[in-house]
Amino acid sequence: MDHHQLLPPRSPMENSSSSKPPTPASTPSSRIASSPSSRLSTAPPHPSPSSSAPTPASRTVYSDRFIPSRSGSNLALFDLAPSPSHDAASASSCSPGEPSGSTPTSSPYCALLRAALFGRTTPDRVASSATACSSSSAGASPVGSPATGNIFRFKAEVPRSAKRALFSGGGDEGALFPGVFTARGTGPRKIHRSPYKELDAPALQDDFYLNLVDWSSHNVLAVGLGNCVYLWNACSSKVTKLCDLGVDDTVCSVGWAQRDTHLAVGTNQGKVQVWDVTRCKRIRTMESHCMRVGALAWSSSLLSSGSRDKTILHHDIRAQDDYISKLAGHKSEVCGLKWSYDNRQLASGGNDNILYVWNQHSAHPVLKYTEHTAAVKAIAWSPHLHGLLASGGGTADRCIRFWNTTTNMHLNCVDTGSQVCNLAWSKNVNELVSTHGYSQNQIIVWRYPTMSKLVTLTGHTYRVLYLAISPDGQTIVTGAGDETLRFWNVFPSPKYQSSDSLSSIGATSFVRSYIR
Repeated sequence: MDHHQLLPPRSPMENSSSSKPPTPASTPSSRIASSPSSRLSTAPPHPSPSSSAPTPASRTVYSDRFIPSRSGSNLALFDLAPSPSHDAASASSCSPGEPSGSTPTSSPYCALLRAALFGRTTPDRVASSATACSSSSAGASPVGSPATGNIFRFKAEVPRSAKRALFSGGGDEGALFPGVFTARGTGPRKIHRSPYKELDAPALQDDFYLNLVDWSSHNVLAVGLGNCVYLWNACSSKVTKLCDLGVDDTVCSVGWAQRDTHLAVGTNQGKVQVWDVTRCKRIRTMESHCMRVGALAWSSSLLSSGSRDKTILHHDIRAQDDYISKLAGHKSEVCGLKWSYDNRQLASGGNDNILYVWNQHSAHPVLKYTEHTAAVKAIAWSPHLHGLLASGGGTADRCIRFWNTTTNMHLNCVDTGSQVCNLAWSKNVNELVSTHGYSQNQIIVWRYPTMSKLVTLTGHTYRVLYLAISPDGQTIVTGAGDETLRFWNVFPSPKYQSSDSLSSIGATSFVRSYIR
């Protein structure tokens, strides 16, 4: 991996050409008989230069119809070369003047094409189809005749899976002709087990209670490194240094406004700064906390901050006061904070092993959950089901729990085997991802509600303490104490199609490109 320059992510590799199986060959006699233009003239299409010019009475009329010939097709490329017995049958069934290499109607290719177009056929139907093909060699049959009853007719005689067989391997054709059809959309979704990009992040702190990575709706990643905040544009790979807090302070949390260019920064001295990143200008500084601010969450113009001083403060950036309300309930540091998608409920987790749920106007929690046995940092609201909340516990707990905050019910509990550091739901499918610390440092993608594992990703050598998801919901970025940020394609697109936007794996420096 190259550790000296920032390599922009490549765009998804797109295959600009499509592979189509060749159509079956037809004999020259059948082509002439079935072509309307063949009745206009029987003269060769390209008369030799030595031939005399025709008289006006016998002038030859040529058609513009092009009839391709498949006599030179190499069927071995499709593993469909006819057997020796077929070669003998082909030689005996060729019409006068037909090349010996042309494909007969009984060849494997014809059988494959017939199965793809009309589904699995019975022996009687195969015989009738063969008879129809033979009769078409002597004379064209009208469209809609019994021999070709499925062509251009709206009937439910052809199974729907057979109609997709040419492209998706529907039906049994994939088993009859292995290697020809490629099944798509069957079986579990493939998730690449390696990150497609890796960035060096020097001075990324190995602290479970901090939140130093966030991805904006404008596709800009914010990362707190030491006493500085850096911005990485995912479209251009440009790195910008937003701020430097000085030697006396460090960054403890970053959080983007939902649909804005405002970034909140929580510091070790208890300050909350709001920056306008388009102008790289600080617009507010609130100094209401007396200890470090490790958790931030936005709800429109309302910014909530959680601190080691055990309080949660609501800041309205439009108001002159530093904060408009204070929430007190935790007995230890607040390390997890998330607003629901409808902005009606706020979930908070603390080092006191308690998960609280607050509403917009109450100064006291409306719900309290004490089932976790370790610090609750990992919190995520489902974008698919109203009131569904997921939470994860620390090293002594190791569990992911699901709650229905509408009915105040504990729905499920899954023991992951290691410290749960972060949780995030997919916006496109009903799945979620969790990152873990002691002792396995893994990333797991789960299918909800069965909580079956889709994939387990490894690579970080320290606890995977930081997690953010891209605006399109397909890519996640993880950060760890090994001072690296890794980008993974784990979720499908909104159209439920797998994203295959792999780029070459290159480790590049998050900061060096700025210094250079």
